[in-house]
Amino acid sequence: MTLPIEPTRIFLLSPASCHGRRAQLLMRAAASFPLALRVRNGGAPLSEVFTFLSGLYFRGKVEYARAFARPPAGVAPALVITSSRGLVPLDDTVTLRDLQEFAHVPIDNASPVYRSALERTATELAGRLDADSIIVLLGSVATGKYVDTLLATFGRRLRFPAEFVGRGDMSRGGLMLRCADDARELEYVPIEGRTRRGSRPPRLPPRPPSRRPT
Repeated sequence: MTLPIEPTRIFLLSPASCHGRRAQLLMRAAASFPLALRVRNGGAPLSEVFTFLSGLYFRGKVEYARAFARPPAGVAPALVITSSRGLVPLDDTVTLRDLQEFAHVPIDNASPVYRSALERTATELAGRLDADSIIVLLGSVATGKYVDTLLATFGRRLRFPAEFVGRGDMSRGGLMLRCADDARELEYVPIEGRTRRGSRPPRLPPRPPSRRPT
């Protein structure tokens, strides 16, 4: 018996803030810790930089996407929403100048730079995906700042984890780390037509020390 072929699946990750205290620490001229030096001298992977800026939440998104992506040939398994360049592959190199550019452009549908870059790169991505590919947004769906443009491009192929509803950023990050560690994939539901807000779910129970991700 021939088993059904699972649709290809990629992840879109919401961005880390380039305005906060950690961003200022990373971009200050006097910063001498290794990541800051790499960003200034040739760059570092976007995944590593945004994990530094955001901490647990972005780390959870990265590890979850790496564990469960099933991209078609020639397509990055995960891309990050950025303020000025739209969707950028997770492991692309970013420099200090790139981060300064990201910090200068607001992530707001009223910003023509943000909106046009996201529209352009989403359209390009759609043209490279199979007709039944699933695109999973790992980020907030409560507002339209990511969802409006992505829905217009991907329609019902755009999904999000049902267990995200009602959770804050830290809870989502912890949930994704656990799922990646346990090889347990979340359920994805179409964003189109779904309730995107809900009551806060119970807190995640403590993990036995030996099972906590390092």
